[in-house]
Amino acid sequence: MEAFFCCMKSKKKQQSVKRSPDKDLSKLGNRIRSLRIKKGYTNYEYFAFENDIPRSQFGRYEKGEDLRFSSLLKVIKAFDMSIKEFFSEGFD
Repeated sequence: MEAFFCCMKSKKKQQSVKRSPDKDLSKLGNRIRSLRIKKGYTNYEYFAFENDIPRSQFGRYEKGEDLRFSSLLKVIKAFDMSIKEFFSEGFD
C-alpha cells in the first residue's frame, strides 16, 4: 500500500512539471516581436532572412512557441544585444 501512495505522489508531481510555461513563452514572443519592430522591420520574414534564421521558426518564436536556448541566443545576437539587455524588459 505504501508503494501505491508513493507512486500517486510521484504522478502528481510529474503533472505539475509537465505544465508548459505559456505565460513566459508569450512574454518571450512579445519581446522578440517588439525588438524586431523597434529595429524597423515590419515583416518578421524579412528580419529572419537577413539574420539567417529560418523564417518559419522565427514566426513561431514570435507567437510564443518553445525554442531551444541556442536558437534564442541566435535571435539575441541578431538584435545585437547581450542576454542581460534582452531580458531587461518585458519579463516582470
